[in-house]
Amino acid sequence: MGKQGSVFHNHPSLLFLLLLLFEVTAVGRAARLNHWESAIRLPSQKDEPREDQELETKWAVLVAGSSGFGNYRHQADVCHAYQLLRKGGLKEENIIVFMYDDIAMNELNPRPGIIINHPQGEDVYAGVPKDYTSEHITAANLYAVILGNRSALSGGSGKVVDSKSNDRIFIFYSDHGGPGVLGMPNTPWLYAMDFLNVLKEKHAAGSYREMVIYVEACESGSIFEGIMPNDLNIYVTTASNAQESSWGTYCPDMDPPPPPEFITCLGDLYSVAWMEDSETHNLKRETIEQQYETVRKRTSDFDAHANGGSHVMEYGNTSIKAEKLNLYQGYDPATVNFPPNELSHDMHMGAINQRDADILFLWHMYKNSEDGSMKKEILTQITQTMRHRNHLDGSIDLIGKLLYGPAKGSAVLNAIGEPGLPLVDDWQCLKSMVRVFETHCGSLTQYGMKHMRAFANICNSGVSHSILEEACVAACGCHDLRQWHPSNQGYSA
Repeated sequence: MGKQGSVFHNHPSLLFLLLLLFEVTAVGRAARLNHWESAIRLPSQKDEPREDQELETKWAVLVAGSSGFGNYRHQADVCHAYQLLRKGGLKEENIIVFMYDDIAMNELNPRPGIIINHPQGEDVYAGVPKDYTSEHITAANLYAVILGNRSALSGGSGKVVDSKSNDRIFIFYSDHGGPGVLGMPNTPWLYAMDFLNVLKEKHAAGSYREMVIYVEACESGSIFEGIMPNDLNIYVTTASNAQESSWGTYCPDMDPPPPPEFITCLGDLYSVAWMEDSETHNLKRETIEQQYETVRKRTSDFDAHANGGSHVMEYGNTSIKAEKLNLYQGYDPATVNFPPNELSHDMHMGAINQRDADILFLWHMYKNSEDGSMKKEILTQITQTMRHRNHLDGSIDLIGKLLYGPAKGSAVLNAIGEPGLPLVDDWQCLKSMVRVFETHCGSLTQYGMKHMRAFANICNSGVSHSILEEACVAACGCHDLRQWHPSNQGYSA
């Protein structure tokens, strides 16, 4: 021992090297231990938040833009999203919900007071706040909520996005749509440029840090195509591009089907794709981009498209998608040991065009009814709905021929612009032309939204208000509007 001591005494540099080697070994062992500890954690263990995250608030606005039991899926989507965000730690006071609230207690609901968004799903209705329901679900109230402008509200709970400059905002919308528009149960509809102007005003106020928007609707890409700038600190994904339908899923007679007592679709393909992805992954480790890719594949029916699928699109500031999802959707400690991202939902799912889902619902209601008088009433409803659809399609076709001639009418009305260009040059013209048509030909309804491109092309080709009115009178002057008159249905613009 004395001899070893004399060696270190005579060679102090050797002692220093040995001590240094010991310290490196200890640090390496600790690093490996810390790596192991970070890989598997108890739900009670929490990551230390960054200082800037402690100062920020997460906000969410959830919108189901439809009503009626045939549109069950839209409110189910929104209720599901609310439960997911609450599990993620978002406070109820920071989540604003728009839904008509006519589903849970509807006489057609086989499970009164309960809403499900998956065939084996749990109730997602319990605890959802009734912020804006019934007649209070309007585009004007939605704009006021986003801007934090309580004085502009009409009815509702009064909750608004009272955000500050360091806060993040998540907006999720589920409903019917058409080129340039998103539906609302109370007209007028949401028009793309109006919505964009609200987002620009919110940005100019400096009242948020970043925003993520998810939109489920037919032709939802047209809401942002060609008009969404990349300097608003907003990232958007949509269920479909600017020309195609989005899809309902978990529908009767499809795979997977809802429970046998349900006669309507439980969810929408894009919506359930992002929520079921969020529920099965650790959102502190999964990025927005990873979710986008997962949802894109699943919503496209794994690139099949033809059998019920759409092209998920992205717009705005795409640098945001490198961020982790928990910054917007929160973090559920129960997912601590879940993987960051994995395409686990790889089965092909039955789906139906959004615009046909209500007919599917009516048909199943007719098929299941055992009451003779009720059966006849439902059949009348189906017949009237289909007749009005045929009237809308035929009127638009005839108006095109009157304006542009038999050979060019259809081609002009259905023309699709170059990618990256907005739907219409003059958005006020679009609204004006819609009102002219509805005055003489009846309400477009959620089905007729698909004809918004025709009105946009009429504007883009320079047709005047008076010339369109003349064509509408000629095409629809002999048609009995009755229940379809905008005095009953409301003007869409």
